[in-house]
Amino acid sequence: MKPFLLCVIAILIITSCASETTPSTEGMEPIKLNSPDLTRGKLLMQALKERKSTRSFSSKELNLDILSNILWAAHGINRPDGRRTSPTAVNWQEIEIYLAMEKGLYVYKPQEHLLAPVMAKDIREFTGVQDFTKDAPLNLIYVADFSKMETKRDDQLFYSATDTAFISQNVYLFCASEGLATVILGWVEKNKLARIMNLKKHQKVILTQPVGFPR
Repeated sequence: MKPFLLCVIAILIITSCASETTPSTEGMEPIKLNSPDLTRGKLLMQALKERKSTRSFSSKELNLDILSNILWAAHGINRPDGRRTSPTAVNWQEIEIYLAMEKGLYVYKPQEHLLAPVMAKDIREFTGVQDFTKDAPLNLIYVADFSKMETKRDDQLFYSATDTAFISQNVYLFCASEGLATVILGWVEKNKLARIMNLKKHQKVILTQPVGFPR
């Protein structure tokens, strides 16, 4: 094969790899969330009574107030020492919440209480194998960062799963209180989703959770 042709092939491969490893955030800006409204919502026992899984969603967009409150309720900072509304083993705080929306993929930054842009692409269809994930205006993706967990692999998997359960239940209760629809999903092509999200080797998709208004 001629040297010139080899150079062309090499350039194409490098360009292809670069496009896969550096997703574009063109046109996206960080979204500063509102402070949580601690006066809203139903009584806890009423929210528990109304907690349920729903698999039918309206495409109506969630406003900034709802996004702000749902993320704080899920895993926001509720004490001056940086601890959260949901517990994690050894306070590793290893679970990151990604948000797949029509306008792109973001990640929640609890310290700043904002959404940081990750990818200017609608990936909702990949957050579960069921069609309703494309309808829900918000799909929460729970990702464990194993580099924060100083324990063996089996324990990393176990604790990240239990920690995700705490967070997702907070979301369930918020949704029950606000009349929103949600369901936790394990039926997800996790490796495929991780590649699409350009996750690192020490990051693992645990579960996803669509949220929206009921249809």
